[in-house]
Amino acid sequence: MVKHIVMFRLKERTEANACDMRDVFLAMKGKINYMVNLSAGVDFLKEGRSFDVVLECTFNTREDLENYQTHPVHIPVKEYVKPRVECSHAVDYEF
Repeated sequence: MVKHIVMFRLKERTEANACDMRDVFLAMKGKINYMVNLSAGVDFLKEGRSFDVVLECTFNTREDLENYQTHPVHIPVKEYVKPRVECSHAVDYEF
């Protein structure tokens, strides 16, 4: 299995913006049939952390993760995210 974690720092760091982005991510849940699990959380400026929203997706294989990147449900989410994010950091774990 592969866990894909992406942390986002927003350009406009408000709690409302972070909640909106989390909701956009959560809207993908159940729409990508090979995604094992998806969670998204708001970590708005807690303890001085540098990221505002964290997305975690779990896939059975690396190929599923790669297919997710071009999935018709994920593409508009990426387009929504691009103008709102100052920076992001992604990490993948195989287990």
